[in-house]
Amino acid sequence: MSRPTIGVFALQGDVREHRAMLEACGVATVGVRRPSELAGLDGIVLPGGESTTMDKLARTFDLFEPLRDALRDGLPAFGTCAGMIMLADHIESGIAGQETFGGLDVVVRRNAFGRQVDSFEEVVRFDPSWSEGFDFPATFIRAPWVEKVGDGVEVVARARLADGGDRIVGVRRGGLLATSFHPEITGDRRIHELFVDLVRHG
Repeated sequence: MSRPTIGVFALQGDVREHRAMLEACGVATVGVRRPSELAGLDGIVLPGGESTTMDKLARTFDLFEPLRDALRDGLPAFGTCAGMIMLADHIESGIAGQETFGGLDVVVRRNAFGRQVDSFEEVVRFDPSWSEGFDFPATFIRAPWVEKVGDGVEVVARARLADGGDRIVGVRRGGLLATSFHPEITGDRRIHELFVDLVRHG
C-alpha cells in the first residue's frame, strides 16, 4: 500500500487542514459526505468541530450507520477533539440522545478543558508503543479528555493540569487513534505520519 487513500469526514471541522497534512504525508485524500464515498478508503480522519452537530449531520446525510459499520469492520480512523468523542464508546457531559460511532473503549468528558475562551497550547509527550516518542506542540480548543480507558486501549499522551495533575489526551486501540488536541493546525505532521503508518502496516 504505497499510496493509501484516506478519507476526511467532511460535514464539519478542519477538513482542509487535515487533507493538507495527509497529502504532505504522501497519501491521497477524499472528502467524505455520503456513504458512497466510503468505498475504497484505507482509513478515515474525524476532525474537530462539534460532536453533537457531527452526529446530526451524519444522520441527515445517511452516513452514520455506514461509517459506524465500516469502523466495526476494521477501517482505521484518527479522531481529533470532537473526532475523539465520536470514536469513544461512552460520553460524559453529552446531550440527551447523543450517539457516537464508537470503537474505543473509553469514557470521554465533552468540553472538559472549558469553553472556547479557555483554549490553550501546551507541549505534550506523545509516546506510542509502536514508535519513538516525541514532544508535540498541542493546541486544545474546547477539548475533551479521557476519564477512563478499557482493556486493550493504550494511553499515548497526557496533558498537565494547573493543579499539578494530568489528564489523558491521546489514546489508541489497533487501527483507531484519537487525540483531544488539534495536530492539523500546528504545521507539525508527525502524528498524521504515525496514523498513515498504522493505515499502511496495521
